[in-house]
Amino acid sequence: MSVIAITIGDYNGIGPEVAIKAAASRSIRADCTPLLIGPYEAFEYYARRYDVRRKTLRVTKLEDAIGRSEITILDIGDDFKEKVRPGKLTPESGKWAGLAIERAIQMCLAGEVDGVVTAPVSKEALRLAGYKYPGQTEMFTVLTKSSQSIMIMTSGFARIALATIHIPISEVPKMLTEDLICSRLEIFNESIRKDFGVKSPQIAVLGLNPHAGENGLIGKEEIELIKPAMIKVRAKKINVKGPFPADAFFGTYREGMYDGILAMYHDQGLIPLKMKSFSTGVNFTAGLNIIRTSPDHGTAFDIAGKGIANPSSTIEAIKLALEISRNRKIYKKES
Repeated sequence: MSVIAITIGDYNGIGPEVAIKAAASRSIRADCTPLLIGPYEAFEYYARRYDVRRKTLRVTKLEDAIGRSEITILDIGDDFKEKVRPGKLTPESGKWAGLAIERAIQMCLAGEVDGVVTAPVSKEALRLAGYKYPGQTEMFTVLTKSSQSIMIMTSGFARIALATIHIPISEVPKMLTEDLICSRLEIFNESIRKDFGVKSPQIAVLGLNPHAGENGLIGKEEIELIKPAMIKVRAKKINVKGPFPADAFFGTYREGMYDGILAMYHDQGLIPLKMKSFSTGVNFTAGLNIIRTSPDHGTAFDIAGKGIANPSSTIEAIKLALEISRNRKIYKKES
């Protein structure tokens, strides 16, 4: 049976709660062994407060987690002495979130687990703990020694990849280049084929500016960067259409119209997807040599410790990791 590692995230947020609830889910346990990774005491702090109808089990090695009926927690916190403080930003929670990610990546690279699901982290807490990554996506890219990756948000509504990720909106035009857009489209196309099992993907490309630049009247990025990039990837037999004005595109978009959508910046792609699929959307990091997914929400400090966090997106993230694992095996056989 497949093993999926689930990191603790920021233990002062809702990460431990959604991880525990997801790991207790019958539908998940029927398909895989969910292995929580983090300080056992931090997980147990929350487990004691919720009626998840399963006991937790502290393990120190993977073999002890296989075939168990309990929620198994790989304890990385032998020296964990911090106090869990729901809703509070602390460097300690950032430290343990980072250590859990590092351990999960090591296990995945070693082939011990089939994929990693990351619970939400606080970027500020990670920074306070000494980590310099803008987000988990960038952290995974560096620690897996992957040359490039892209962030794909997916749900039943759409698969939306981002040309730029966690940067200020003012930096987006400076970051966009023809080569960057080409690279994003190539990785996106390959991922849709390999990870999602679509043999001939059709990808819609959004413009950067209002009305997709209105033929250069409201910005020239569409003419100077996006269209030339699309011409280049078409020469590589990648099926792309656009660039489309983002507002009109999503106003008329219906599920299944395209196999993927490339947005130029974070909120352009994520607002429409979260409006449609906030509790079931999943973040997938494509282009890595391992599988990493995560729920589409943040730490939710405002409801941490209250027992009301919805685990649906985390459950969907586990299911997607399993689906991608299966699809990659099929793709490898057919290639």
